[in-house]
Amino acid sequence: MAKNTLTFDPSSGVAYGVNLTINTGADLDADYTVVGTSGTAFDFSSDNAVAIGTAAVTDWTGSAQLAKSIAIGSSQHALATFEVGFTSAKGGEFRLSLGSTVTRTLSEGRYVYDVLVSSGASIFRIVSGDVMVIGGISSAP
Repeated sequence: MAKNTLTFDPSSGVAYGVNLTINTGADLDADYTVVGTSGTAFDFSSDNAVAIGTAAVTDWTGSAQLAKSIAIGSSQHALATFEVGFTSAKGGEFRLSLGSTVTRTLSEGRYVYDVLVSSGASIFRIVSGDVMVIGGISSAP
């Protein structure tokens, strides 16, 4: 399981770069701990709804997808959608998951992914990176 710590500054507009490796036919769980610019845990609970140009809202949500390319003019679309779950909203922790039935369908090679978090109408690309998919030999037991 991958564990990553990243700094999130909603006003910067810059995603934190994190690369992943997926083994085909195996589950992927990648844990992220998010800290603010002060170095303390970023609070994804409703107590810390973001109000950037709008009224504060009550909750944070997350989404993440995997694609082969983001090249200009690319006709590629998302090949997989990760499950994004806040494992400790107040502690700034979330997990990306992709089950073995999905990873089994991926061809070996390089992909890209990103993670978006939102609080109401405010959407932030918090993480982006490359994903190396490595083919396997064995099938699930």
